[in-house]
Amino acid sequence: MTSACFRVTADLPTWSSPPVPFQPLVQCPPSPQCEVCVIVPVRNEAEMLESTLAALTHQVDLEGRPFDSSRYEVILLANNCSDNSVEIAHHFAAQHPNLVLHIVEEELPSSKAHIGWVRKQLMDEACHRLKFLGCNRGVIASTDGDTRVASNWIAATQHEIACGVDAVGGRIITDRGDRATLEPYARACHLREVGYRFLVAELEAYLDPDSFDRLPRHFQHYGASLAVTAEIYEQAGGMPAVRTSEDVALYCALMRVNARFRHSPLVRVATSARSIGRAQSGLADQLSKWNDMGQQQQAFLVEPAGAIATRFQAHHELRQRWLDGYPLTFKEIALLANRLGVDGDWLVYELTQHASLEGLFEAIKQQQNQEGIWQQRWVSVRIEQAISDLRLLLEPFRSQSGQLPAITKALSLPTT
Repeated sequence: MTSACFRVTADLPTWSSPPVPFQPLVQCPPSPQCEVCVIVPVRNEAEMLESTLAALTHQVDLEGRPFDSSRYEVILLANNCSDNSVEIAHHFAAQHPNLVLHIVEEELPSSKAHIGWVRKQLMDEACHRLKFLGCNRGVIASTDGDTRVASNWIAATQHEIACGVDAVGGRIITDRGDRATLEPYARACHLREVGYRFLVAELEAYLDPDSFDRLPRHFQHYGASLAVTAEIYEQAGGMPAVRTSEDVALYCALMRVNARFRHSPLVRVATSARSIGRAQSGLADQLSKWNDMGQQQQAFLVEPAGAIATRFQAHHELRQRWLDGYPLTFKEIALLANRLGVDGDWLVYELTQHASLEGLFEAIKQQQNQEGIWQQRWVSVRIEQAISDLRLLLEPFRSQSGQLPAITKALSLPTT
C-alpha cells in the first residue's frame, strides 16, 4: 500500500423502503395528552399478566408522586393464546378504568406467530399513534407480559429522553424467586454472564466513551425494557422483520442511523427467569442451554479480556478520525485492519460504504467471523478467567483516568 491519504466520511446517503399501507390495531384515536405508548406482547401469560398490568397502573414520577395516567396508554396484543390471558386483561381493565388499556387479540398463522412479528406490529402501531398526535419525541416503550416495570419506569424513561437521547435500554433484573428454582450450574452461569457483561460495558465506557451513555451504565437493550422516540424509530426503518432477537436487531438498526442510546440504570424492570419460554433465542433458551452444559460438565467459554480491549481501542481510533474528519493513510488502515483481524483492502472499501460508524463496526464483526483470524488470535476462555482479567484491566481506570498506555502494555497486544 502507498502512503496516500484516505478520508473517512460520515455524510453518505441512507436508503429507506417505500411506505406501505398501515392497518391500525386500535380503532379509537389516542388521547391528545398521550406522550408515551407502552406496548405489551402476550402469549399464554395468565400466571403473570395481572402483576404486569398492575405495575403499569401504579406509576409515579421521580419524586414519588402519582404519574398522570392521561399521559400514557398501554396496547396489549395477545396472540394465539390457549389460556385465559385475554379474559384476565379484560377483567383487569374493568377493575382499573383509569388505566388507558387497549386489548387486541389475534390468531396469527404460524408464519407470523412469533415475537418478532408481534412486537413489530405493536411498535409500528405505537409509532403511528404518536405521529398522529404530532408527537415526534413521544416515546414507544416496550415491555413483556412476564415483566413487572418499576413504579417510576415511565417517568425515568421520559427523563432520559429529555436529557437528549433517542432511545433507552432499561436494566432488566430476573425475579429472585425464579432464580432460586434454577439448576445450580444454570444459575451460576447466568450470574457470571451478568457480571462479565457489566465489566465489558464498563471497559467500553473507558476505552471508547460515548457522551450520551456514560457510567454508570449497563449492557441491556432488550424488549422487556426498550424505549425509542417515534422519530428515531421511523428513521431507523422500524422494527426489523425477524423471528427472534428482534430487540437486538432494532438496537443495531438504531445504531446504524446514529441514534443516541442510553443504557440507563434509572430505568428498571423485573422479569421471569423460566427455563421454558415463549420466544426462541430468549433468556429461557439460554437458561436451558446452561442446564444442558451443566449436565455435560461443559465449561462456559467467552471472549477474553484482551480481545475486548483491542476491539474497543480500535473502535475509538476510528471514531476519533471519523468525528474529527482527519484523513487515514492506507498504512494506518492496514495497521487497524491487522489489529481487527480483517483484510486491509476490505476495510478500505467498507470505509466508503457506511453512513454510521456503528454500521461499520457491525460489518467488521461479521467479517471477523468469516475470516476467522480474530478467533484464532483470541481463543475463548472460561468466563471465570475473563472476569478476573477484566477486573485487573479496570483497576487503573477506576483509580485514576488516562491509563490507556498501561492497559495496552499489560495486555501485550499482538501485532500479527
